[in-house]
Amino acid sequence: MNSSSQIAAISTGDVGDARGQSVSFPSLPEAHRSIPIAKGASWLRKVLAFAGPGYLVAVGYMDPGNWATDIGGGSKFGYTLLSVVVISNFMAMLLQALSAKLGVATGRDLAQACREHYSRRTSFVLWVLCEIAIAACDLAEVLGSAVALKLLFGLPLIAGVLITALDVLIVLALQGRGFRMIEAFVVTLIASIGACFAYEIFVAQPLWREAARGVIPTAEILRNREMLYIAIGILGATVMPHNLYLHSSIVQTRAFGSSVRDRREALRYAVLDSTVALGFALFINAAILILGAAAFHTRGLHNVAEISDAYKLLSPVLGASLASTIFACALLASGQNSTLTGTLAGQIVMEGFLDIRLKPWVRRLITRSIAIVPAVLVIGIALFLGFSIAHVTLAPGLINASL
Repeated sequence: MNSSSQIAAISTGDVGDARGQSVSFPSLPEAHRSIPIAKGASWLRKVLAFAGPGYLVAVGYMDPGNWATDIGGGSKFGYTLLSVVVISNFMAMLLQALSAKLGVATGRDLAQACREHYSRRTSFVLWVLCEIAIAACDLAEVLGSAVALKLLFGLPLIAGVLITALDVLIVLALQGRGFRMIEAFVVTLIASIGACFAYEIFVAQPLWREAARGVIPTAEILRNREMLYIAIGILGATVMPHNLYLHSSIVQTRAFGSSVRDRREALRYAVLDSTVALGFALFINAAILILGAAAFHTRGLHNVAEISDAYKLLSPVLGASLASTIFACALLASGQNSTLTGTLAGQIVMEGFLDIRLKPWVRRLITRSIAIVPAVLVIGIALFLGFSIAHVTLAPGLINASL
């Protein structure tokens, strides 16, 4: 096969690996190459055409799991752990750039590439580990949405969990109108979260000089066991494994050319998109920790570890009646956004590792069930035994860090 044939084969997904296996179907086939890239378009138009996948990826870096760890770290240690947030987000930018490069250069997502280059047994083990990571992430995301619904409307947590599980219907409805609709929905929710925290920070009036010092890493983080514990949770809640699989797939929704030049151009714009989007995630993560430090730590409230506690305390502490409500609205947007992209990631992981093709509604129902059932069980057991929700929301970050 000559080079031009190889490029054409890669672009359609029909290409063999070193062992003669082939990938006959592209990742997310209903959205693959569905967004056109105009030839000869201006730089700005190309930036806008490629913008979108990075924001779906960024959702995983600002999910409710981050909220629990950031609020706990800010309230207990002030601005000290801000350096961990910054380092984690820079790590995320690098990893997502590499993930986008894989998708653009090979026409495969990470799960497909692993299946092609590893044995069937190894691929199966990797799939199981990915599902565990997704379920762990979904635990915090679903719980975050459920807590937000309880705070805003008084719904029981289990009812909120079941309502959040129906987000698969939103994915199906939006994707039926094109992948751009999913991206627009996600970007709208991200903008809402950003606006909410801009208001919170304005009201909290943090000590910016102290916050600037917190960006500089300190050895105290490693010496203090409790601080290290929360730092690991922040790292694990920020760098989400399933986002690597998601990003390597959704960059292929753009119909860029098959030549080397076109792929290099696509990669530049894809990396720009993800870097800018993760910059927003950095702002939101940092804002959550700064809010915890400014609203609670500076006022002697050093043990605000649960999201519900933060909700109850924000308005009286800051003297702003809307602070708690806006906080809960941002939490609901974050949880819904995260579960939506988690459903897509579950589909990509399952199809890529197991090489199975099902109808869209069937595969999303299966992948949603794989993620939601453990979440319901863990939350139900935790509530029945009286475990603190703070431990449930911190656990996903620790699990991801270990994986």
